[in-house]
Amino acid sequence: MRKPRQLRSDAEYHVVARANRKEFIFESKEMKDLFLSVLKEAKKKYKFLIKNFCIMGNHIHMIIKPFNKDSLSKIMQWILSVFAIKYNKLLGITGHVWYDRFRSKIIDDIRQLIATYRYIAENPVRAGIVDNPIHYEYNGITYAKKGKTGIMEPPTGVFAEQY
Repeated sequence: MRKPRQLRSDAEYHVVARANRKEFIFESKEMKDLFLSVLKEAKKKYKFLIKNFCIMGNHIHMIIKPFNKDSLSKIMQWILSVFAIKYNKLLGITGHVWYDRFRSKIIDDIRQLIATYRYIAENPVRAGIVDNPIHYEYNGITYAKKGKTGIMEPPTGVFAEQY
């Protein structure tokens, strides 16, 4: 029996979703862009903030804060299922896209928020893809630096000065 998801009203969460069989579903720019378009659709349907994100080859990370009555589970279920449907349709395949249910962890304080923000931003550096997170296109800090809108809110305070 799996543990129930820990949820708290007005909380921020570090969310991770992994591809089934560790497949590199996000290897192409097209699939990363597809995921971003699904996030934009979700932002129109549900009320939530994304403070940072990173789309890697076989998984995604986000810092997400749901608002009102929109639950984290409902938001993530919609995002992951809509992406899976579109992904399978584009490739002409069927079956599971995601390994398991997404993982989430409540971010309890500002120190943990900063550490999580950095961890997500530096994911492509740890993977050896780039030497600086700002050079990775599918990363929240790069997205913000380029002034792109629709996915996440512009960083403020300590986050605006990170990279």
